[in-house]
Amino acid sequence: MSTPQTQSIAGLSAALRISITRLARRLRAQRADSSLSGTQMAVLAALAKHHAMSPRELADHEKVQPPSMTRVLAALEEKGLVSRSQHPTDRRQQIVTLTDEGQELLKQDRKRREAWLAQRLKELTPEERATLRQAVKILERLSQA
Repeated sequence: MSTPQTQSIAGLSAALRISITRLARRLRAQRADSSLSGTQMAVLAALAKHHAMSPRELADHEKVQPPSMTRVLAALEEKGLVSRSQHPTDRRQQIVTLTDEGQELLKQDRKRREAWLAQRLKELTPEERATLRQAVKILERLSQA
């Protein structure tokens, strides 16, 4: 259902930003370990997806400066969630991987947040869920731009 506010591109942009921000906040509140920052959780997720990355690759992936990534990795390593090892072919580089503890934390975090979201989705009509299925594809395209 469109409203005058969402009929213009600027109105849609504002409404979408507010809704996504609120949903993201609600999902963050479901985290298994609230002591981790969003960037730290994103690094764990990137490592789960890519298995191993250099600190530079992680910084580029998360769009942060290398010194910021160094601090993020130090905190994650201190918590036992990631480990570093020497690159197999370039001794000047390090490779970062998830530890078993990091994998388990990420698994539990995803399970908890997805369960919360699944419960919210059950409250919607089948038509609303179908609309969201279509919106997922569009939101994914926007997130990759």
